[in-house]
Amino acid sequence: MPTILITGGTGLIGKTLTPMLLEKGYRVIILTRKIPTGSMPEGVSYALWDLHKKTIDLSALQEADYIIHLAGAGVVEKKWTKAYQQEIINSRVNSSALLIEQLTRHSNSVKAMISTSAIGWYGPDKIPDGREQPFTESDPADHSFLGATCRLWEESVAPITALGKRLVILRTGIVLSQQGGALVEFKKPIQFGIAGILGSGKQMVSWIHITDLCRLFIYALEENIHGVYNAVAPVPVNNKTLTLQLARKMRGRFFIPIHIPAFVLKLMMGERSIEVLKSTTVSSIKIKDQGFVFLYPSIESALAELFNTTDQHE
Repeated sequence: MPTILITGGTGLIGKTLTPMLLEKGYRVIILTRKIPTGSMPEGVSYALWDLHKKTIDLSALQEADYIIHLAGAGVVEKKWTKAYQQEIINSRVNSSALLIEQLTRHSNSVKAMISTSAIGWYGPDKIPDGREQPFTESDPADHSFLGATCRLWEESVAPITALGKRLVILRTGIVLSQQGGALVEFKKPIQFGIAGILGSGKQMVSWIHITDLCRLFIYALEENIHGVYNAVAPVPVNNKTLTLQLARKMRGRFFIPIHIPAFVLKLMMGERSIEVLKSTTVSSIKIKDQGFVFLYPSIESALAELFNTTDQHE
């Protein structure tokens, strides 16, 4: 079976995607800044790269049949200082540039790159509660920081097509996983009986279950598709619905819904609050038309799986 080289493989998506690839018989090489100690699963190996020194383990690149490009500094984890905003951009653009430079300079067997992007590409819905045509892949990038970041990100991987390699870009929505990301943050106040609805709660959230997202990466590997696709579930929900559904899963009827005013979020999060208050309704029709079938198309089905899985582990 082919060898998959993954950048950013130690992050949330990579940790779920790697065992799914192994289960299908792929070999996985994870590019990392520091090789972890201890045993590793059969079929997984690690290779070093350093964006600051512009170095990469050439043998790993030459062993790869496909590249899954997930690398990038976290967007919501830290305050958006000017320096950190630049790090967010550089971590994406520079990593792409290093990969493409080395693929250009050295012989290799890479057939395709599957690169992540984000629905931060899109601006806010014109109507706050999302009652309009959803954004599609042909819509232009927003002029906000995240819109500009996503545009630079996607432009940074585009040159790989000039090398005769297939390129797929997945614009990822809010990823729901018990292992990290947005769901873990949503759960924190609910654990204390408070369902924190952000702002008005009317803003639309375009989300995707972690399993469906990883299935999409594998689908992009195995099917002869190319170009940009939105990686979002078919049925977006507003923040209030998502919060209350989650609260019911966690606490039954024993919670109090509380609206957290927009000005409080702005004080707490600064410029990042724009993203949690923004309504963005994104279409999944293009990838569905290619034949992809979502296992978790609705928030009800997604939360049922996520919390049934948790219950079984407890």
